[in-house]
Amino acid sequence: MKKKIKSILVALLLSQFYVGEAQEITTPKAHFGFDIGEDYMLANYRQMEGYFLKVAKESDRVLIKEAGTTEEGRQQYLMIISSPDNLKNIEKYRSISQRLGRAEGLAEEQARALSVEGKPIVWIDGGMHSNEMVGSHQLIETFYQLVSRRDPEVQNYLDKVVVLMWHVNPDGQDLLADWYMQYPEKEKRNMSIPRLYQKYVGHDNNRDFFMFNMKEASNLAKVMYVDWLPQIVYNHHQTSPDGTVVAGPPYRDPFNHVFDPLLVTGIDGVGFAMINRLNEEGKPGYVRMDQSGFSTWWNGGLRTAPYFHNMIGILTEITGSPTPSEIPLVAERQVPRNGLPFPVAPQKWNFRKSIDYSVSLNLAILDYAARNGDKLLYNFYKMGKNAIDKGNTDTWTKYPKYIQHIEKAYAADIEAGKIKAIQNNSYYRAKIIPTDYYEAVFTDKSFRDPRGYILPADQEDFGTAVKFVNALIKSGVYVYQASADFSVNGKNYPKGSIIVRTNQAFRPQVLDMFEPQDHPHDVEYPGGPPVRPYDAAGWTLALQMGVKYDRILDDFDGPFRKQEYGVLIEPLQREVPRSKVGYLINGKANDAFIAVNRLLQSGVNVFRDLDTKDFFVEARESTKIADFGRQLGLTISAAGKKPARLQALQPLKIGLFDYYGGSMPSGWTRWILEQYGFNYELFYPKDIDEDRLKKYDILVFVGPGIPPHGVQRTRGQVEEHLVPPQYRHMLGAVTVEKSIPALKRFVEQGGRILTVGASSDLVYHLGFPVENPLTEEGRDGKRVNIPSTKYYVPTSILRAEVDPAKAENYGLDSELNIVFNNSPVFRFQPSDNLYSLGTIPSDKPLLSGWAHGQHYLNGVSIGLVGMLGKGKVIAIGPEVTNRGQSHATFKMVFNQLYK
Repeated sequence: MKKKIKSILVALLLSQFYVGEAQEITTPKAHFGFDIGEDYMLANYRQMEGYFLKVAKESDRVLIKEAGTTEEGRQQYLMIISSPDNLKNIEKYRSISQRLGRAEGLAEEQARALSVEGKPIVWIDGGMHSNEMVGSHQLIETFYQLVSRRDPEVQNYLDKVVVLMWHVNPDGQDLLADWYMQYPEKEKRNMSIPRLYQKYVGHDNNRDFFMFNMKEASNLAKVMYVDWLPQIVYNHHQTSPDGTVVAGPPYRDPFNHVFDPLLVTGIDGVGFAMINRLNEEGKPGYVRMDQSGFSTWWNGGLRTAPYFHNMIGILTEITGSPTPSEIPLVAERQVPRNGLPFPVAPQKWNFRKSIDYSVSLNLAILDYAARNGDKLLYNFYKMGKNAIDKGNTDTWTKYPKYIQHIEKAYAADIEAGKIKAIQNNSYYRAKIIPTDYYEAVFTDKSFRDPRGYILPADQEDFGTAVKFVNALIKSGVYVYQASADFSVNGKNYPKGSIIVRTNQAFRPQVLDMFEPQDHPHDVEYPGGPPVRPYDAAGWTLALQMGVKYDRILDDFDGPFRKQEYGVLIEPLQREVPRSKVGYLINGKANDAFIAVNRLLQSGVNVFRDLDTKDFFVEARESTKIADFGRQLGLTISAAGKKPARLQALQPLKIGLFDYYGGSMPSGWTRWILEQYGFNYELFYPKDIDEDRLKKYDILVFVGPGIPPHGVQRTRGQVEEHLVPPQYRHMLGAVTVEKSIPALKRFVEQGGRILTVGASSDLVYHLGFPVENPLTEEGRDGKRVNIPSTKYYVPTSILRAEVDPAKAENYGLDSELNIVFNNSPVFRFQPSDNLYSLGTIPSDKPLLSGWAHGQHYLNGVSIGLVGMLGKGKVIAIGPEVTNRGQSHATFKMVFNQLYK
């Protein structure tokens, strides 16, 4: 009885502490007018911003710092939460994290001492995908609990951990919450917004974290990879697989070959802490490993990009919505298994339950960090030190291609009778191969990882190379720039060339951006269907951007100046010589299109030299082009005489297709066009059907937009009565019955249509004599798609060949790196009215990623031009605008946008 009374008194005392503190800190309900997690209720970003700023003034546990603006101009903040004593010394702890993460010049004894002295840094974010409202609202609730609670648990976390909190997408939060809350009748509230919830890229805002095209991604990169270097990054998402509550770590294979093993086991450690806490609290439904479907292969997401910086990245996908939902019955997920040890019963599900789960998962991570802070900090250093050491020595990454080399060599020697197969009679019956086959590969110096890369300053599109390097710099990679001419391995390089060494802590990021990805052949069973990668299979940025670089296998030196961390490189300043005739702007440089469009928009006549493919401007315009050499780093030469064959350029009136809800490929194209100075307007399905296309010279369809061949219409529609009148012009669908004839008339009357990716099926609807080469004869004698067991190319990079003499290909090299995602390709008999833009000339075109059955692509056309009446259709199969990354192929779009 005495023990019971004592426990009650302790509980009451703790309750008094909690309530007393909570009265000093504004509660979410007092600020928002409802409890976080209340059904049918959402907060917008304006309200969240006001709450965070208000509480930061009320609490000594919070520092809040402005961290850049979004694409729509909203302010992003970094919220730093810890004990008052820690916050007084926050620069010390930030510096320790930086020093350990970069691992430069630190002896092990120093690192161990700093690991004890420092505080682990844990990143918790929310709001990435705005229709996933659990993520943004758990941020509010977690923030409140950390700044208001005074119980020993939270106090312990605050004493031992520094928490960074971040709202990823403020613009989308305002858009979605305002849209949802506009309906007075709760049951009618919905998230069927008319446009993307990030200005340009919507859901793809989580595909931008090695390129950093969007302002939000650049803001995050500076905080995460330059200023703070957290050890754990927790990225909240939804939704979970059917019949579960939340999917989380550990994740399934494959993991990327460049990772340090400490990273992989570090993810596992955090994952076990998370599921254990839910189990302790009686919260079932956590699914992991092969049952969740998420791997650690891909780079580019907020959760996955940190892996390449030795940070433990955590993603969870949780169920839940402000509109009440259900956990459905999935019978097979009611049987406990390693991937789902605590199944959840089917049941009604409310928003608050998801918030409670999310807070528990956040606290589980903080608990793990509090208990293992010194280990987290030391292992962070250790991974960085391992990376530096690998970059300073001969190192071989164990890619699948090298293991296949060993297996093939062994099999060939057995078949040739040179050796006999080793018989393994042990329990495991593994295939044992003599050690000398291993040594033949992993002592072969030609297979080594590079010590560094050199990007020559005299490459024709050095401006794009600078953009590539700046993406590396944003991610915390350091680079050098040559202060004078130099030579390495007998090759001369000019001043201004850029050097990227691999002996740095973020070596995995460096390798991943330069070296091809070698995705394993991942199938459900031998001979079975492929297991779809979480996202891309190959993405090597240097290849996507068409950057010219040399891989240097041995150590090298020169007159190299190290660039300060996080400071971007400026384009080379090139002087424009004087001319009495005119000027030639290098047509191989993507940024030349910025110059051309600025000149055209200011009334200057611009021509294309049909011999050199450069752009020509007459001498009287010298004052208008003088800055292009300095601002854009363009090579502009003085013409000795006026070129003999000139073609005047006139900008076309561009219509870019979009639809209600927003197309991400179209959004990326909007962003690209704006970066390079093209004017455009959006048009929608109703504009096609209601004959409103005459004001355009060219229609651009990127990605989905045209019904697939054999399908009668595009995606389904939102109920019109739920859409306010001002957005109803965006509704509708592209149909074979009505829209395709209208598009045909547009071309016949002299218009152009450019299609990229899936929309290139238009060529079949318009009746061009084109075949799909990726089909075979089915059992009934009809053509069917080649099954994925034979042919499958998830997003990867392939080698193609194009004809630079064709106007559509001006400025391209004859060999071209293309991003390919099971993309359309074509086969046809060329004629005067139908010709190819390029082909895949090999049965092994894969450069980076995974291409099962790639021999089917040998000889196919990647793009075509078809004449129809007075106009033409340009159809390009590969993803030539891929997420604003594939700079190598941007000119395949740009060239089509002039008369």
